[in-house]
Amino acid sequence: MTIDDHRETNEDARGETAQSQTMIPIYVLGKRYEVPQGLTIMKALEYAGHTLKRGCGCRGGACGACATVIRHTDKYRLQVGLACQTVAEPDTHLLQLPYVPAHKAIYDLDRLPPDEASITALYPELLRCMGCNTCTRSCPMDLEVMNYVGATLRGDWDQVVDLSMECLMCGMCAARCPAELAPFNIALLVRRMRGRQRYAPSPDLRQRLADISAGVFDDELQQLKDMNREKLQERFYHHQKSKGAAV
Repeated sequence: MTIDDHRETNEDARGETAQSQTMIPIYVLGKRYEVPQGLTIMKALEYAGHTLKRGCGCRGGACGACATVIRHTDKYRLQVGLACQTVAEPDTHLLQLPYVPAHKAIYDLDRLPPDEASITALYPELLRCMGCNTCTRSCPMDLEVMNYVGATLRGDWDQVVDLSMECLMCGMCAARCPAELAPFNIALLVRRMRGRQRYAPSPDLRQRLADISAGVFDDELQQLKDMNREKLQERFYHHQKSKGAAV
């Protein structure tokens, strides 16, 4: 998450909030702020006056873009969480990681033999796994990361798929791994291989890709690009209501 240090604050609004709610201290990049108790880390950052320029993502715990490193003032252990879901606690130091530069192999799935040798050829560091479980402790989704790494080594791809399916690709496991693995990218390769083995290509997907290449949707996309914010919101609400979804 990237935050803008050039902030504009509404002191009157903050004063009213401070009088009506319990305030707690947090530290963002080493600077102390007072924020209302009960806010998520993301909302606390915004309350403190930061403009979130990137790393906000879905705000619903589905994209992994707001990975946050957390340390309590009186504790040495680092914790992790998603800023959009984790509630800010008193006297915590916060650091956002919008991107983890982990190793990601480049491959052509159509030409890649679906076996363990292909995986270790692309990710030889997989063989360095020490089973320390640091990756599991670093996962904000509480996934059994070390277990699916071990399943990859054993060739138990079904277990890899089951254990890693809810991975958000936030990169925290790679950031903390002492053996320099990128478990989330390794699991992604296994899921792709397994899916290619088990499922025939979808004719609907093939047709949709052909339509995109032929420019079938170009005019509609251009219409959306030309709309202002109000028109886009109106169209979105109309679409949601037509599906019976709450807006």
